[in-house]
Amino acid sequence: MQLFDCHSHWATKKAHIFRTEADLARQENIWRTKGRHWSEQEMTDFMRENNACAMLDLAFHKMLPIEEIRDYHDYAFEVARRNRDVIFGHWLMFDPRRCEESLDEFRRACDADAGYMAFAVSGQGVGVPASDPRWFPFYELAIETNSPVMIMTGLTGIGQGTPGGQGIVLDDGHPRHIDIAAARYPELRILAARPAYPWQDEMIAVLLHKANVSYELHGWGPKQFSPELKREIGTRLQNRVMFGCDFPVLEYPKVVRDWRSLGYSDDVVEKVLWRNAAAYFEAA
Repeated sequence: MQLFDCHSHWATKKAHIFRTEADLARQENIWRTKGRHWSEQEMTDFMRENNACAMLDLAFHKMLPIEEIRDYHDYAFEVARRNRDVIFGHWLMFDPRRCEESLDEFRRACDADAGYMAFAVSGQGVGVPASDPRWFPFYELAIETNSPVMIMTGLTGIGQGTPGGQGIVLDDGHPRHIDIAAARYPELRILAARPAYPWQDEMIAVLLHKANVSYELHGWGPKQFSPELKREIGTRLQNRVMFGCDFPVLEYPKVVRDWRSLGYSDDVVEKVLWRNAAAYFEAA
């Protein structure tokens, strides 16, 4: 089966989400997978071997000076142009307090002929929740360019298990911030990202209430989803839920195997792993 991976990361040394040996060690503690750096060829060949096409998220660079952000983008875009069959595009993260330069860089990325480009909002990562007005110009440009916005929610593995959690305030990723953004901008297509633990019921309520919000579930093995989320995936949300692997933290064979183990019909599994995302991005 084809896989449309709505959220994974670069695995190479230059662009890996985990920048230090200590960060790579924490990957093993949190996700029970071995952290390492992959070559560009290893990464793209692995995606081909698993019939995956992915939206990638650099994530770590959003607080850097804009010149360094451009350098990482140029690196990612150059590799993406050579591997269009497996790198569908990128989620681009910025600090909303640097609005104009961030919007200019997004426009530059859209003109780079390097695949699909869209915003990702990590309220926890920058300390500015998705409902904050500083994000509004980003949402308005997303509407103008007819691109979705990914908004992170729930528990993040970044900083997990460290004193103070690296300063991250989990409440900045509460689903209420997605609800507020979706209500203010009904034309905005929002892709909520990650199982929203410990607020999964609240996230389900937002999805049921706001038709402009969909859901992708990277970062967790599907066996660990709450009973309520598992039930909704097979019923009311089966056309709104999409697959995110979170490679290289998690890898395709095990995550797909776990999806197949949950007892859903082949039709539901195909929707989650490919068809829903293919339709979602085709609509853009």
